[in-house]
Amino acid sequence: MPTATLLAWSGGKDAAWALHVLRQGGRHDVVGLLSTVTRDHGRSLMQGVRREVLQAQADAGGLPMLESLIDAGADNRAYEEAFAATLAQARSRWPDIRHIAFGDLLLADIRDWRAALCARLGWQALFPLFGEDTARLARRMVEGGLQAWLCCIDTTLLDARHAGQPFDTALLDALPASVDPCGENGELHTCVGAGPMFRESLALRQGQTALRDGRFAYTDFCLAG
Repeated sequence: MPTATLLAWSGGKDAAWALHVLRQGGRHDVVGLLSTVTRDHGRSLMQGVRREVLQAQADAGGLPMLESLIDAGADNRAYEEAFAATLAQARSRWPDIRHIAFGDLLLADIRDWRAALCARLGWQALFPLFGEDTARLARRMVEGGLQAWLCCIDTTLLDARHAGQPFDTALLDALPASVDPCGENGELHTCVGAGPMFRESLALRQGQTALRDGRFAYTDFCLAG
C-alpha cells in the first residue's frame, strides 16, 4: 500500500512538480498539503501567494490544505512551533501518517535542517526532487504542461523586468548563466496555475508588482472573477 504523505505547499512550481512526481511514483499517497501562511497578510511565506489561490490550487489537486500560521517576520522558533502544531493537527486527522515531502532541489543545508526538524517531531522528511539537474528539470516542467508565473524576484540576482513573466521556454532561454533555472538560490519564485498535478486549470489574474525591502519584486496574482 502507498505510504500516506503530506506535502509542504508554497504555491510554486517545485511543490507542484513534487506532487506530480510522488503520484507518478506510486509509493506515496499524498493525502494533504501543508502551507505556511502569514497571519498578517494571508499569503504563503516565501512566494507571497494569496491564501485563496493556495486553496484553489489544493482544490484543483483534489487535496485538503492545512495552514501553518505565523506572523510576518517571525523567527525560526515561531516557524518551528507553528509547523509542529500543524503536523500534530495532521496526525489527529490521519493517525498513521509519518511522512512529509518537500520540493527542495539543491541546497543541502536546508534539506538537512528540514530533515532534522521533522525527525525531532517524529516525522520522516522526503525530498523527491533533490539532486535533479535544475536546467533539465525546469524544461521538463514546462514540456510536461506546468504553467506558472514569476511572483517574486530577488532584484539583486535577477532583473526586475522579469517580474510577472511566465515560467516558460522563452524565460529559460533569457536567464543569465548566473541564475539557477529553477531559482534554487532564491533568484525567483513562482505561482502555479496549471499542470498535470491539477484536475483543472486556475483562472488567475495578474495584479501589480511592488518592491519590498528595497530588494524583492512581488507580483500579485489573484483568482479571476
